[in-house]
Amino acid sequence: MQRVFITGASSGIGAALAKAYAKQGAVLGLAARRRDMLEQIHAGLDHPERHYIYALDVTDHAVLQQAAEDFLAAAGGADVVIANAGISQGTLTEYAEDIPVFERIIATNVTATVATFHPFIAAMKAQPRPQDCRLVGIGSVAGIRGLPGAEAYSASKAAVISYCESLRVELRASGIKVVTIAPGYIETPMTRVNHYRMPFLMPVEKFAARALRTIAAGASYRVIPWQMGVVAKLLRLLPNCLYDFAFARAPHKKRHL
Repeated sequence: MQRVFITGASSGIGAALAKAYAKQGAVLGLAARRRDMLEQIHAGLDHPERHYIYALDVTDHAVLQQAAEDFLAAAGGADVVIANAGISQGTLTEYAEDIPVFERIIATNVTATVATFHPFIAAMKAQPRPQDCRLVGIGSVAGIRGLPGAEAYSASKAAVISYCESLRVELRASGIKVVTIAPGYIETPMTRVNHYRMPFLMPVEKFAARALRTIAAGASYRVIPWQMGVVAKLLRLLPNCLYDFAFARAPHKKRHL
């Protein structure tokens, strides 16, 4: 029986991952800010009596650590930790009022990923089979090339991808696998506010099923859906002058949600 801790579990990708793992018989620790939504998700899971919920803000590192320690004690360890909590909002550097928004996005998407993983590493190393353990960072295709109007979000997801790569190499000798998943466009509340065409838009349940297979395999890096991975690779190969020309008039995410 796997023991899985997920942040950002009250909606979207996090909720879909929770439901998929619950169907597999896992014991879950679910963390999110919105207690009412977290309780609704918890009540709808297979065997809700097995699972633990933690209403918290991942930027409060002391409370996050307490939740991690509680889950480790209650579940007797952890096999999979998914740092999924994330926020997205349009930002433009020319506006001073966007600087605090930038800081909030970095704190939630990047620093909280580190704070989520930290309490579990020593415990995973001490478990009988650390090679079965997974630390999962949720990046984005937006972290592969910077998108106009999404400066903070693109920067945060690029940081998550690079951070997870560093951590993966660092933990290689321990046997713990670090998995980076970069979603493309997935049907969630985060993407519903986008008023532009989203290629290869994927239902969140289908994403969750593929993510679970990726995590189980211990893959180092995976873009889901794969079609967006191909697009991302092609964009990465474009010379800057061509990329700049192609995306100069790309639609922007709204600055204020």
